[in-house]
Amino acid sequence: AVVSTQSRSRSHAVFNIIVTQITHDDMTNLETEKVSKLSLVDLAGSERFSKTGATGDRMKEGSNINKSLTTLGMVISTLADIAAGKKGKGAFVPYRDSTLTWLLKDNLGGNSRTVMIATISPADDNFEETLSTLRYADRAKRIINNAVINEDANAKVIRELREEVDKLRSELGSRGGTVPNPDGSGYVDINKLKEQLSQSESLISELSATWEEKLKKTEETHKER
Repeated sequence: AVVSTQSRSRSHAVFNIIVTQITHDDMTNLETEKVSKLSLVDLAGSERFSKTGATGDRMKEGSNINKSLTTLGMVISTLADIAAGKKGKGAFVPYRDSTLTWLLKDNLGGNSRTVMIATISPADDNFEETLSTLRYADRAKRIINNAVINEDANAKVIRELREEVDKLRSELGSRGGTVPNPDGSGYVDINKLKEQLSQSESLISELSATWEEKLKKTEETHKER
């Protein structure tokens, strides 16, 4: 541990970068958005005041850091228990008990992919801190997050239908009255594929029109404001 002085301040650091990707679809004349957030987090380590000699404001800072790390440990333990099935998915997770855990809510148990790097000390007198850090890391690696693309639900449906339409058109390009079934189970009649293609194209048109109406209403609302 580094001996504390009044001029040495410690804190956690959280740096967020939000990236928005806007794509224009020439066929439907619609714009879709995908939003991602990259979080870079540097956590201050816990400390024992008997070793650092912190007093006054530095002691207060150290207490707040230790408290936030304790809450983080509770959050990680709860999420690990949920992932292991020891607790139900509706179990209470104390994100609000600390500003740190509230800021890291999405990173810990939300729609994200998270990498944690644990740094430890080889010194004998830091045994307790090293053991605590390793326990943190062991619990954290048990958390399971399923990351999905952040995009509008309608845009996603339209995109998937477009992929289906392209696939059906490709299959219709084959010769003969039948084409191989995509799942390998026999053949499919071309007339049936044409019917599926027509239904998918109609649904895309309906969804696109609905989406355009929503955009127009939003623009009108902004102009009124």
